[in-house]
Amino acid sequence: MSAETRPRLIETAGQKRLSFREWRGLRPFWGGLLTLLAGIPIMYLPYANLTIGSLTVRMATTAGAGSLIIGVLLVVLGLTMWFQPASRVFAGVAAILLSLVSLVVSNFGAFLVGFLLGLIGGALGVSWAPGKAAAEAKDGADEPARPTAGPPVFVDARPTTATGHDPESGNGLDDLSGTSPTNGTNGRHRAG
Repeated sequence: MSAETRPRLIETAGQKRLSFREWRGLRPFWGGLLTLLAGIPIMYLPYANLTIGSLTVRMATTAGAGSLIIGVLLVVLGLTMWFQPASRVFAGVAAILLSLVSLVVSNFGAFLVGFLLGLIGGALGVSWAPGKAAAEAKDGADEPARPTAGPPVFVDARPTTATGHDPESGNGLDDLSGTSPTNGTNGRHRAG
């Protein structure tokens, strides 16, 4: 191989960046990332020891195992949003519910950090929708623009019935029997 036939480093890095951008655009990337990041403080903080000088503060709760399970599930749901975009609505709703449960179970949702990340990540996962391909967008541009509004239409302010008569004229169409003035039925089936 000569130097001319080997791919340049800049070209391969640019190719990888473009392929990552395309991969990221086909799934709820930011929702998955925030959900994944929400699980880390939720599962870590209940088992953490904070040492200040000779003072050790343990933030363990009675539901330490519950915090670990919630954190692991949030990480798995974040990965699910990345690698199974078709199940993004389920993963987003589950992430929102688990984030809400973490408020009670895991030190106020890992001091609101994990709670907020999980809530926003789940909402992004639920609201994400795949975009249109560039070819489809170009096909739609060839169609002529349709008018969205026509000339103003003026309507007579007096109330009339379906036959066009004034209801106060006394022609019998102003009764309250529930029948339709167009065909005389009330919408129910007739027996016989």
